[in-house]
Amino acid sequence: MLKERQAKLYINGKWQEGSDYYELKSPYNGDFITEVSLTTPQEVEEALVSAERGKEKIKNLTSLERSKILEKASAIFEERLEECAQILTLENAKPIKSARGEIRRTIETYKFAAEEAKRVHGETIPMDAAASGAGRLAYTRKEPLGIIAAITPFNFPFNLVAHKLGPAIASGNSVVLKPAYQTPLSALLTAEIFEEAGLPPGVLNVVTGRGSMIGDILVQDPRVNMVTFTGSLEVGLGIKAKAGLKKVTLELGSNSGLIVDSTDDLDEVVAKSVVGSFAFAGQVCISIQRIYVQQRLYDEFVSKFVEQTKKLVTGDPRDENTDISAMIHFNEAERIEQWIEEAKTSNAKILCGGTREGSLFEPTIITEASSNLSINSDEAFAPIVTIQPYQEWEEAVTMINDSSYGLHAGVFTTSMEKAFDAAERMEVGGVLINDIPSFRVDHMPYGGVKNSGIGKEGIKYSVEEMLNLKMVGFNFG
Repeated sequence: MLKERQAKLYINGKWQEGSDYYELKSPYNGDFITEVSLTTPQEVEEALVSAERGKEKIKNLTSLERSKILEKASAIFEERLEECAQILTLENAKPIKSARGEIRRTIETYKFAAEEAKRVHGETIPMDAAASGAGRLAYTRKEPLGIIAAITPFNFPFNLVAHKLGPAIASGNSVVLKPAYQTPLSALLTAEIFEEAGLPPGVLNVVTGRGSMIGDILVQDPRVNMVTFTGSLEVGLGIKAKAGLKKVTLELGSNSGLIVDSTDDLDEVVAKSVVGSFAFAGQVCISIQRIYVQQRLYDEFVSKFVEQTKKLVTGDPRDENTDISAMIHFNEAERIEQWIEEAKTSNAKILCGGTREGSLFEPTIITEASSNLSINSDEAFAPIVTIQPYQEWEEAVTMINDSSYGLHAGVFTTSMEKAFDAAERMEVGGVLINDIPSFRVDHMPYGGVKNSGIGKEGIKYSVEEMLNLKMVGFNFG
């Protein structure tokens, strides 16, 4: 399954040996997977030179040609779905059934990008609306920015690459892609697929290795016109500080909250909430971390939630029955273990879980946890959720907003008044009514407020981020 070139760099349409390598190991059991190129500054320079050539090639393709390349790539992903899913499971320990789901989303994401490639257009400006505008005509045109530096995370290494690469190609930009240190193989397999789909050399360049060095070069290089990053708040703030006048989009995560106010089917709400809390060991930007339940439903909700959580199967991600596998790194599991100890010393109650074996952390439910504890105030990115009761609706909305993050929030309610109140008052980028905050489809606008980032993803919206608006005016006077 692992081809030799998958461990190499992909620059200017060629697979080239790196100057140095690092060992890629399984997050689940530590087994050696392969050696991966450790990119040097000189190789980053080669990638940027290649991208400069590539931006002219992609800009000169017609919208139809770009669309067909994206359609072809989507079709190849569909043909190689199982291979992609196995690679994904190998490098980031995503359970195989969930990995297949990610590849299906990736296929759809590139289809959306293919469609949006045909929809890049400007508008006519009525210049005579101004007193001095008579005898004039103006219109806008949208032009590619140039070179996009895309820095992607480990948790959705195929689909989040698609969310950056798809819109970049659709809008006529070239890309230097820096995948996460732990998940380079998915990005390199993506490059292989686009090579087969007919993407011109230099349009996509993949550099692997340490983000601190590669990222700094890309963010500060004047040839890069935009940086799009998904990852931690700390790194995102560093990028923003170093990027200067470059366009930047940052998706920086959250500690998403859910309100369970009223429902006609509590079992369904519980089932969705368990999935939203623990899918991929909670390593999802919109994973449910805080649940606020109306007091009259609280005891029943907690009882059912614990019961359903205990049915989840933890173990080998290659096993078809596994629901939850290892966290991405031992250090992350150790961090959560410390957070739980902090909660215990503050008299919080651990209803289930709270233990780990290596990097495999049991799904954990905590009650009576104060809002200032790390498990509530910071982003956990782990299989951990807190549940709290509330009496008044106002209290629940206040608790949702009591966060430095603001990506998604969910509300289950039978009250239209409360639904619209939530939509208006919740300080987040997306409010999901009668759904969990973890819900996402890939063409909807996606992005947060506060420390959750700036800019929007969702193919149509990403395409807009990657274009420059130019005004053209004619004077017929």
